[in-house]
Amino acid sequence: MFALQGDVREHLYVLERLGARTLSVRRPEELAQCDGLVLPGGESTTMAKLAVTFELFEPLRDRIAGGMPTFGTCAGMILLADRVLDGAEGQETFGGLDATVRRNAFGRQVDSFEGDVDIAGLDESVHAIFIRAPWIEEAGDRVEVLGEVEVAGTTKIVGVRQGHLMATSFHPEVGGDDRVHGLFVEQVRRT
Repeated sequence: MFALQGDVREHLYVLERLGARTLSVRRPEELAQCDGLVLPGGESTTMAKLAVTFELFEPLRDRIAGGMPTFGTCAGMILLADRVLDGAEGQETFGGLDATVRRNAFGRQVDSFEGDVDIAGLDESVHAIFIRAPWIEEAGDRVEVLGEVEVAGTTKIVGVRQGHLMATSFHPEVGGDDRVHGLFVEQVRRT
């Protein structure tokens, strides 16, 4: 669990409830012990800057590129994307996800909302919480769309998977539904 900033505690709680062994990652030595990693919601530019400060940025980028299962939620989705729209000047990402993500796509904090989203691989929809959330503007050919929402008559991608990477623009850690995390935990266990 990337633990420098963001919804760390909430993700840890869900993962532990699912029986996963968890570790808060703040240093490269801790990252080296991980079989999978969650990049939480938070503030993507702050998270990237802290990763540089704590000498985690390049090790994280290398582990992700090397195939470590990684799940990004909200800001975590931005950090996994290869391309970011409306990002801060010079904003860097860990990359790996062949997608263009629009930062704060749904609007400001006051525009946060909740809604049901059908997620591929789950029998029933997930009650999703969107907080200053991004969406995927463009997904590459290798990206599997897991979930979409309708916004002003247009379909927007809010959940994806590409090989060992998974990302949602919403916060499954605060919705009380463990099934999205369960998909990731299953993926880590298969690796």
